[in-house]
Amino acid sequence: MLEILAPAGNAECAQAAINNGANAIYLGYSSFSARQNAGNFDDDALRTTIQTAHIHGVKVYVAMNTLVKEKELDAFIETLVSVWNMGADAIIMQDALLGRAVHEKYPQIILHLSTQAGCCSLNGARFAKESGFSRVILARETPLAEIKEIASCIETEVFVQGALCTCFSGQCYFSSFAGGNSGNRGLCKQPCRKTYTYDRNGFEEKSYALSLSDLSVGEDIQKLIHAGVVSFKIEGRMRRAEYVAAAVSYYRAILDEKTDAFSQCISDLKRTYNRGNYTRGLTFGQDKKFLSPLVQGHMGEKIGVVKVINGKFFVDTSFKPMEKDAFKILREGKEVGGAFVGKQDKRGFWLSTNARLKNGDGVFITTDQAVNERLLHRCKEKNLRVSLTFKEGEFAIASAEGVSLVSKERLQSANNHALTKEELCGCFLKTDGLPFQVEFENVEIEGAIFIPKSMLNAFRREFYALLLQSYANTEGRDYTFTSLRKSFLGAVLEKQETAVIASTFDGVQTDIAIYKADDYCSALPISFKTGNFKKYIFYPAFCTSEDEERLADFCRDGNVDGVYAENYGGLLFAREHGLKIFAGTGLNLFNSAAIDKLLRDFDVTYYALSKELNAEEIKELCTEQAFVLSSGDLKLMDLIYCPFGKTCSACDKKGVYHLTDENQRVFPVRRYVATKGECRFEVYNCARLIGKGIRQAHTLLDLTITDDKSKAVEIRNDEEQQKKIYKSYTSGHFKRGVL
Repeated sequence: MLEILAPAGNAECAQAAINNGANAIYLGYSSFSARQNAGNFDDDALRTTIQTAHIHGVKVYVAMNTLVKEKELDAFIETLVSVWNMGADAIIMQDALLGRAVHEKYPQIILHLSTQAGCCSLNGARFAKESGFSRVILARETPLAEIKEIASCIETEVFVQGALCTCFSGQCYFSSFAGGNSGNRGLCKQPCRKTYTYDRNGFEEKSYALSLSDLSVGEDIQKLIHAGVVSFKIEGRMRRAEYVAAAVSYYRAILDEKTDAFSQCISDLKRTYNRGNYTRGLTFGQDKKFLSPLVQGHMGEKIGVVKVINGKFFVDTSFKPMEKDAFKILREGKEVGGAFVGKQDKRGFWLSTNARLKNGDGVFITTDQAVNERLLHRCKEKNLRVSLTFKEGEFAIASAEGVSLVSKERLQSANNHALTKEELCGCFLKTDGLPFQVEFENVEIEGAIFIPKSMLNAFRREFYALLLQSYANTEGRDYTFTSLRKSFLGAVLEKQETAVIASTFDGVQTDIAIYKADDYCSALPISFKTGNFKKYIFYPAFCTSEDEERLADFCRDGNVDGVYAENYGGLLFAREHGLKIFAGTGLNLFNSAAIDKLLRDFDVTYYALSKELNAEEIKELCTEQAFVLSSGDLKLMDLIYCPFGKTCSACDKKGVYHLTDENQRVFPVRRYVATKGECRFEVYNCARLIGKGIRQAHTLLDLTITDDKSKAVEIRNDEEQQKKIYKSYTSGHFKRGVL
């Protein structure tokens, strides 16, 4: 069955999703959720929501999709087991290797691989399936052709509505290095929604240069269905209940082919949340609406334009506002202010605003009380057929849907007024707030029965509570906590090796060279092919099947030793080609359980620990194969789109652009050419990473955009020299780590 999957940041949103036709909801537990600032759910709220959802046949997926530190690992597993035992239908995880360990220990727990894992290829899907995941939630950048291949391998979930992250899923470190709040751990500060300038002609003006429009696949969902996708996900655990209701209603209308409702549904959706008037997203190729540089937040739906009359602002429109409606005013696409309802008129209404408006300014409604009330007024109820047997001198019995309750005491004889059928049915028509529409299959009263009203009400409440509990589906779920932590004895390195990531290696003295292409269409550089070092090919975080074919050519042409994998798919790619594995920083190795699975199941030659760990956290995860990124370039984002709106004819095609923020910090943006000739981009930190690593681990240098690579290698253990050369520098998270 096709599934509309809705976000539930809190109980109100969960109810809105259920009432408007969602087949499943996803929500965060009070800890280990990638939306820590959402309402999220504690034990009681989660149990109630699971039970309520299951009444209507709606599944509940619990997101525990943050990176888990070693000291948190036991608490994470204990929580995961507890959530499963409460009746969750699946657990969403980002750390696929940790998920592999969970599946091995608790094989009955259903796992979904989070979009944060960056699954975008058939090899990534195969890895997920091999690791025990029953479903992959694809990266939003995954092309339609790749989706079709993946859906033939494993159950597939795709985003169809909501906010788009500008960075490729799971590889964003902008918030992390800008202020210590890791998006990978659910605390993103959204620096991508701030203003920047580019050093390219036509892009020098301050704008929301990294902000993307909201995704709305709409009727193109049919193409996803044809590709084999089974679950259609609406983003928005940070959004309000009316947005959830509108989004679910829209996709319910599409799947149910209610074409006459489309126009109203789209209008409702725009009025509840609309950033940038929507894009179809990268699955179908970058369109003209993909970027939203002029408007960062909710822009609503246009309902008229401003007329300036005697210094006041009138809107000539057929729309009839309510007192608490709110508006946003746009001029040439840019926001110039907000407004509320002033005095109403037969031809429209006057605006109340502090902004200085002009004739022709667009008036967009961002809060429509009438729409919100209509969307949230819907209430879904389940037909429940109840049977009641009340016989004098016997125990009372209430039953429905296989659940029966027998009274603790026998029914007494009545001296005066006997219980009537109408009174009994009237009592059980009260469902104590549960979403049941009660019908009576059989009501049997024998003899003259007396039962105190308080006792009858208590019996009814106990019956409905028992019935509700039955919907949790907890039968057989009695897993107990077992620690998955592994103890590494600590590395004793005979020789501390150095690995360098770069596109050319002229004059570079290193033990391991990791070739990262500037142009996938070009041949391997001679400096790499003839260098006196171990040779590895860089497998990027976003890697399609066509990219893999080109990487395979590189491996053959360069007679390489192995693959440096920034994505789980790279592990299988290396294994299939008989090459050694260097697990890169992009895998975000955070805990011993994940590393243990990597070492045992894939026999990796080397692994690099996450660049979000501090020195103490690193030390307890080191073996003889461990590397630490110690100095050089610090990549913050992978952009799988053109930030210049694909204005190719006017492009100067520089190798590195510069993005300047509101504080005049300058972030290099590297452009490289992918397999089909399209441009992709990487955003680097405004300050270079300095440090000399730790003695328990080997040294990794990222010199992708560093000019003097040989000098950078030479001073890799000299922080004072690094400071002099790099000028703008940071020690990253080495000292403090991330929240």
